[in-house]
Amino acid sequence: MRLWRKAFGLVKDHKSLWFASLSRRTSFRNPEMEAAVIKATSHDELTIDMKNVDRVYKWLRLSPSHLKSLIWSISLRMEKTKSWVVAIKGLMLMHGVYSSKIPAIQRIGRLPFDLSNFKDGYSDPYKIWGINEFIRAYFTYLDQKSSLLFMNLQERRNLQNLEHVNDDNNNVVVIVEGHYSMIQDLVLLQKLQYLLDMLLEIRPLCGNAVVPLVLEAMDCVMIEVFDVYSRICNGIARILLRIYSAGKVEASMALRIVQKATIQGEELSVYFELCQSIGVKNAAEFPTIEQIPYEDIKELEEIINGVSEKESRIIPYQQDENGDQNLENESKLRTVITDNWEKFDEDLMQNDGVKIAPYAINPFEICTYNVPSKKTPELPDLISF
Repeated sequence: MRLWRKAFGLVKDHKSLWFASLSRRTSFRNPEMEAAVIKATSHDELTIDMKNVDRVYKWLRLSPSHLKSLIWSISLRMEKTKSWVVAIKGLMLMHGVYSSKIPAIQRIGRLPFDLSNFKDGYSDPYKIWGINEFIRAYFTYLDQKSSLLFMNLQERRNLQNLEHVNDDNNNVVVIVEGHYSMIQDLVLLQKLQYLLDMLLEIRPLCGNAVVPLVLEAMDCVMIEVFDVYSRICNGIARILLRIYSAGKVEASMALRIVQKATIQGEELSVYFELCQSIGVKNAAEFPTIEQIPYEDIKELEEIINGVSEKESRIIPYQQDENGDQNLENESKLRTVITDNWEKFDEDLMQNDGVKIAPYAINPFEICTYNVPSKKTPELPDLISF
């Protein structure tokens, strides 16, 4: 059965290569790149043609203009296939495109092909369902990541610190001293945590799904997990340094993010143990997941409660008929002018260290007790005679 499936896949690959050689070169299509994509995503489930994989990425590094024809070639291959082998290899190839960090990939948006309901057409559904679920979860993550990259690009373009430089061929976006506000940083952290949740769904769900090609894809997923989780940790550390100057809205968002990070840390530990048990190479030595200290979470809660108390203590200005201000004794946001002297602990202590009851006495009046009084002499009347 496996020999028949391998021969059938080889025939289909040769047929696809023959059709690619007959296609015309356009702004979207490149016959040579299509041939390289077909060879990189062959039906062979035991090996990956790394020579053609590197050839595809080399084209992309030479010029971002090749991205359009590369996306077209991968999409054409993914739309027609019903083989789980081709689907996984195609997703790994697309994953490598996003890992290249080329700015042009941010303009892709949603992936131009759909594997959200993928079903292998050549294997027993009861034996292949785990791999089908793996492919759907892998595609969903890449699709959402591509969409979030595009939305973040649009948000950055709307900021005032972006200016557009029109070139002869392309429209280049230049970031000039880009700084995000705390709200924008918190929203970005929420998006990263959403992506991490989707990453943790990419796993083989049954023993039949633990095959060499799936383990190879899991190596790519593990690298992505490390990258996303490290960005979340670094973002939380930056937020905590600025949280003391934040308001109630920012503190509340930060508290939810920290609580979510605590839960995800526990889920990551379980995920790494699973990957180790099935033989994922990049999970052989995973870093220790450090939980956020309870004291930091407690401080965030105190900040939120403190801001709420301050807001509740703000009393609107009122004035009675005599023009006197209606001041509340407990208000700490006003300057109170009074004839009574404020008593401090030093003034309330006797020599024996016992407090005495405060009296509203002017200290300057006390000082005049020991000053001898001097009678002022009368001045002669120089006006009346």
